[in-house]
Amino acid sequence: MTHYLILAGSWLLFYAIHSLTASNRFKRRVADCCPAISARYRLLYNAFSSITILVPLAIILLHPGPMLWQWEGISWWIMNLLALLAVAGFLVSSRHYDMAAFLGLRRNHHSHIGEAGEPFTLSPFHRYVRHPWYFFGLVLIWTRDMPLSWGITCVLATLYFIVGTKWEEDKLINEYGERYRRYQQKVPALVPLPWKYLSADEAQQLTSEQQA
Repeated sequence: MTHYLILAGSWLLFYAIHSLTASNRFKRRVADCCPAISARYRLLYNAFSSITILVPLAIILLHPGPMLWQWEGISWWIMNLLALLAVAGFLVSSRHYDMAAFLGLRRNHHSHIGEAGEPFTLSPFHRYVRHPWYFFGLVLIWTRDMPLSWGITCVLATLYFIVGTKWEEDKLINEYGERYRRYQQKVPALVPLPWKYLSADEAQQLTSEQQA
C-alpha cells in the first residue's frame, strides 16, 4: 500500500509543479527576475518535466502491483491498433504545430492555438476535439495492460487532463473571448462526438475573424 500512496503522491506533486510552472503568472515572474532564463524558458520547462516524470515512472516499473486486467486475443489486437492510431495521430498533428518552438529549440512561434499571443488557428483535428493531444494520450494510456500502479496512473492522468483542460481554457477564453466560447459550444473538449464538430467552412470562418 505504501508504494501506491507514494506513486499517487509523486504524480500529484508532478502535476502541481507542471501546472504552476506552465502558468502565465509564474512565467511573468521568471521574466521579471531572470531575463536570461526566460529566454530559454520553454526548453528548461520541457527538460525539467522530462526529468521529474522519471520518478513516478520508476515507481511503476519497480512496483507494478497485481494485474487488474490484461488484453488477450482479439481485444489485444483492437487495443494495440487503437494505440498505433493514437501514435499516428500525434505524428500527423505535429505537422500543424511549430515543434521547434514547442520543444524550446526556437522562440516566438505563431503557428497554433494555445500559446499566449498566438493567432487563433485550428488544425484539422481541432475541428473534432478541442485538445487532440490529450485525447490521443488518453487512448494510449487506457489501451495498455493494467497492473494496479498503471491503473492509479491512468485515473490520476485522466483527472488531471479534465482539470487541466478547464484551467487552460480559462486562459484561452481570456485571450480569444467570445470566439473561443463559440468554438467550445461546437466541439467537445477531450473525446470526439460524431454529432459535434466544425465543418471546414465553419473553422475557416472562426479563424478568419481575427482579420476582420
